[in-house]
Amino acid sequence: MGSGAGNFLKVILRNFDVLAGPVVSLAYPLYASIQAIETKNPVDDQQWLTYWIMYSMITLFELTFFKVLEWIPIWPYAKLILTCWLVLPYFNGAAYVYEHYVRPFFLNPRTLNIWYVPGKKDQLSKPDDILTAAEKYIQEHGTQEFENLIHRADHSRSGGYRTYD
Repeated sequence: MGSGAGNFLKVILRNFDVLAGPVVSLAYPLYASIQAIETKNPVDDQQWLTYWIMYSMITLFELTFFKVLEWIPIWPYAKLILTCWLVLPYFNGAAYVYEHYVRPFFLNPRTLNIWYVPGKKDQLSKPDDILTAAEKYIQEHGTQEFENLIHRADHSRSGGYRTYD
């Protein structure tokens, strides 16, 4: 009888993340969210709404990187710890992450320019961009040669022939 209880305890401990995960990440937050809706206090509404936002983001992360995460043996435990931190009102983790990371990101959207590649800096710490390159070319070869270069580029782009000097 003792070995059967010991084996049962081993199975429970080895599968703790599988057993506790849904309770911590779904059952308790669902119950607490229903209670928060029934109260007039907006603070608990915000806590659980931010939790569901964070839970959705974790789920999207997992779905996106499933093939990588399946090779990380501690991921289920790390997710359980993260979820406990987000769920437990003592830590108020969902509100913290939302206030410090998610909210600033959505309130101050930044455009992402995937075509910008920062250039090297020269001796004067000016970026080596197109204007600096044009200024250098004009200084080295003169204005007339720069205009000829532009004329050749326009001519070759418009379907004309290229001349190589």
